[in-house]
Amino acid sequence: MSTKVSLQRTLGLSLTIGIIVLWLLGVAAAGLVARYKMNDVFDSALEETAQRILPLAVTEILNRENDTGPQRAPMLKAHDEYLTYLVRKPSGEILLQSHDVEPELFSPLPREGFSDTATHRFYGASAVSGTIYIEVAEPLAHRRAAVLETSLALLIPLLLLIPVSLLGVWWLIRRSLRRVVMLQQSIEARGGGDLSSVYVARLPQEFEPVVNAVNHLLERLRRTLEAERSFTANSAHELRTPLASALAKLQRLQAKTQDEQVRVQAEEIEGSLRTLARLSEKLLELAKAEGGSALAENDTDLVPILRMIVSDYQHKASGHLKLDVPDTPVMSLLDSDAFAILIRNLIDNALKHGARQQPITISLTDKGVLRVVNAGEVVPPEKLALVRRRFVRSDTKSLGSGIGLAIVDAIASGAGIELSLRSPASGQRDGFEAELNIVVTRTDS
Repeated sequence: MSTKVSLQRTLGLSLTIGIIVLWLLGVAAAGLVARYKMNDVFDSALEETAQRILPLAVTEILNRENDTGPQRAPMLKAHDEYLTYLVRKPSGEILLQSHDVEPELFSPLPREGFSDTATHRFYGASAVSGTIYIEVAEPLAHRRAAVLETSLALLIPLLLLIPVSLLGVWWLIRRSLRRVVMLQQSIEARGGGDLSSVYVARLPQEFEPVVNAVNHLLERLRRTLEAERSFTANSAHELRTPLASALAKLQRLQAKTQDEQVRVQAEEIEGSLRTLARLSEKLLELAKAEGGSALAENDTDLVPILRMIVSDYQHKASGHLKLDVPDTPVMSLLDSDAFAILIRNLIDNALKHGARQQPITISLTDKGVLRVVNAGEVVPPEKLALVRRRFVRSDTKSLGSGIGLAIVDAIASGAGIELSLRSPASGQRDGFEAELNIVVTRTDS
């Protein structure tokens, strides 16, 4: 599971959730305020209705010629009656009622003021010295429906406002962080050997110290690496001339001397000088691998180069090299000189550390997968993890400088290629295998 956290995603989700929660809280608060105000309005309507109907009811009751019992107010037109009322005596006897009233909902005796039951809200008033009472009832469900409709009226616009707000938030975040994204892409597009300064115009103020610190670190690292490579290259170059001169003088001494013991010692010294000469050549190759670009401007067919190098080694290996290459070209941006250094070091490594008189297989597929396989003892995992380092050898008995695979690894890293080392080799019980895909294509950033 990836542990990477996107700044855009984090800000987007946080602001989105925050806006939604704030909108919903706002609607809830508005609904509560609306409910409180609507209850005041409904109570006022109950009170006003009672006070307007009561005088009319009193006049109608007092003008009756005889007591004819409870009467029902006439209905002029069919309609839903949200407010119902009863006009009663203090004893509870009904004198007048609305056409759609349910008397059983009212209390047995009339009361003044506001009161509630589980289903209704009531308001009562009296007239004629407390001899006539009126009570007006309103269903609480009516009030709840009104509050719900009001809340929905506030919530429905959010169905449009929330998506618009979210789109605005994401657009604003992407616009605000686009320079940061450009910085990220600029760094990601760099190769491992690109130590030039990072620059993106108009970065947010919070990121400028980070970029300045990174550029300062890159500059220090570049100077350090250049000094190391320059020292390695200059040291190796300066050694070549005195070593060649010493070898020439030693060979002349061998030709002139008649003393067998002196000749044997001279041969030992010559071997040491040749080892030192090979080491200086390897140091030059290492400096070039680490300092120069491993990529060329144009694609090159690497098959002829591989054939030529293997042909040169056939004389040293007494025919033990087996080459398997495709008939079709294998095009790559890998620099031809860098490829030559890479394949020579892989073959040298196989010759020096592989089992003698056993074949060394060098294969290249049409997909660009290069393998160099040799027989020999299995390299323990702990040593296999270290052989890419400079001056590290898996077999201390074999001749070698211990930087061959370090040179190969440096070229592979510079070209963006992954070098895979295995022991035992694939499909074998022993041996050593080096594998890498030499096809490098141009990528447009």
